[in-house]
Amino acid sequence: MSRQARRKRYSAIEDYAAMGNLRTVALVSLDGSIDWCCFPYLDSPSVFGALLDADKGGVFRIAPDRDGFESHQRYLDHTNVISTEMRTDRGSFELVDCMPVTGSLDGCGHSMAKPEIHRFIKGIRGEVDVELIWEPRFDYGRGFVEFKRVFGGVMARSGTDLLTIAGIPGGIEVLNTAYGPSLRARFTVGAGDEFCVVTRWKTHHIRTDIERCRRAINETIHAWRRWIHKSSATGSRDWAGGAYRDLVIRSELALKLMSQADTGALAAAATTSLPETLGGVRNWDYRFAWIRDAAQIARSFFALGHIAELDHFIEWAEHAPFLHGSQSGDLSIMYPLRCDTQMEEVELSHLEGYQGSRPVRIGNEASEQLQLDIYGELIGAVHERLRLEERFDRDIGPLLRRVADQACARWREPDFSIWEPRNGPAQFTYSKFMVWVALERARDLRRLGLVEGNESHWKKTQHQIHTWIQKYGYNDEIDSFVQIAGGRDLDAANLLIPTYGLLPVNDPRVQNTIDRTLERLTVDDLVYRYHAADGLPGQEGAFVLCTFWLVDALTLSGRLDEAYRIFDSLVGRANHVGLLSEQIDPHSGAFLGNFPQAYSHVGLINSALYLAEAEGRVCPAGIAKGEGLGEISIPSELITQMV
Repeated sequence: MSRQARRKRYSAIEDYAAMGNLRTVALVSLDGSIDWCCFPYLDSPSVFGALLDADKGGVFRIAPDRDGFESHQRYLDHTNVISTEMRTDRGSFELVDCMPVTGSLDGCGHSMAKPEIHRFIKGIRGEVDVELIWEPRFDYGRGFVEFKRVFGGVMARSGTDLLTIAGIPGGIEVLNTAYGPSLRARFTVGAGDEFCVVTRWKTHHIRTDIERCRRAINETIHAWRRWIHKSSATGSRDWAGGAYRDLVIRSELALKLMSQADTGALAAAATTSLPETLGGVRNWDYRFAWIRDAAQIARSFFALGHIAELDHFIEWAEHAPFLHGSQSGDLSIMYPLRCDTQMEEVELSHLEGYQGSRPVRIGNEASEQLQLDIYGELIGAVHERLRLEERFDRDIGPLLRRVADQACARWREPDFSIWEPRNGPAQFTYSKFMVWVALERARDLRRLGLVEGNESHWKKTQHQIHTWIQKYGYNDEIDSFVQIAGGRDLDAANLLIPTYGLLPVNDPRVQNTIDRTLERLTVDDLVYRYHAADGLPGQEGAFVLCTFWLVDALTLSGRLDEAYRIFDSLVGRANHVGLLSEQIDPHSGAFLGNFPQAYSHVGLINSALYLAEAEGRVCPAGIAKGEGLGEISIPSELITQMV
């Protein structure tokens, strides 16, 4: 099949909105199609997976029964509830998609999330002939599916997996296709008509009614709106002003979708195997909790006033090593969201992949890598919590000491660093300075009496790392910090050197690194991670988070005109509902990589806060006191040194 033919069978990644219930996430396209949903958890096998195979993956679609209709999609204000209005020449209707949550969404364990999807249909104008297609395909399309008509709806079963659908208006037709049974229904929606179609996971409760559906949606709307309004964060939500305010709130809500309410684990993204290049092999499963990503998400929550979220992340990080088999408590770089999830990387050869991008992978081989930066990420998150919010009812000292000592013991080892290359470990500059960050934060907590440990050993190791970085991490010939000791390739991660306080922002080496990044890694105001060989064929898109890092470095440098230009250009590339993927093709503007991507929304929040701070607007307590957000820390003494 040609690339053009495949493209017609798949929606663009940027054409999706995401909804969730703090346990799993579903993607809804502009044409009313749920093309990705794993039940009952984010890392469970997919039930609707047309995103990765338009024929075999499974779909749940409600749309006009004709081609050429217009569609407008948005979120109901300050929620993760999706409204899609579809218009034909005869009329229009609204489709409201919701995964119900109730009660408090703070922290974890409080949301009464139900593994179900409510699709509320309301006629607006005229009449529209509508088609409903329901094709659950369990276990990534590998399970044998059988349908059974029951009173009030239809039940789909595959082994012990069970999904029901109810509330379908009109007659139901069940067809047998080459890939399994397909439920079809056609009905007419007139102005003022209301219907509610509900699909539920593993329940024999089939029947539904309009009032119950309306109540579930309203409770969910109120739960999301109660959660985002944290006056303790800023005293006002006007600190970012105008469009930035709305984008920050949308990013805040997108990050919350990555939460696992029952464990406190935070996923890096909602999907697997969306390609970094169409037709390429750089397709990874991101439905896991990386220490790095999760720490940055939790710190962004904290910056916006969500203290419970950071607390639950710390509690999860404290227990995760032991829950997943470590006797010593030493950190791994990542963990499954649940104890019964396997991380072994497996290729699903029966799926064609998004627009033919093979292989489709579940699990992630990177779980076996050493990545030294995680020590700085974890201690940095705890450091921020203890310094800026003194009330903390857990004794976190043993964890911090264990992590700091582990960092000291391993800092000289080659590792795979933040970008997880597949051509072997190396001596990465970024990894070394993140160990320096770990020891700097640990020493500060030791001086405050919040952790015990051998501070003199930490200080000595920190000095050795600082010397190493200046000797091996900077290349005088190209006037830039480089990716690997003694190398010549740039690494966008080195933009974080001044924000973490390793060197002041007005150090010539820092400014040179910013300039080389602009010259060599930036295309149309989008930044690539690197151009070095990484053991994989093909190219990738520009990396959204790295572009936000460039904004932050320019902001700290006082180069605000450049910072605003790049920031405005980047946030202008967010999709129609304000979401971002991992990467963007700078030539076509197409989204690439997994979606929505937590990293990207952490970066947006951080950059908006840095720009607000640079202009003296009201900011969350974290940044106002000189301590960082997400992946970033601004030592207060450096703010006064901005050039």
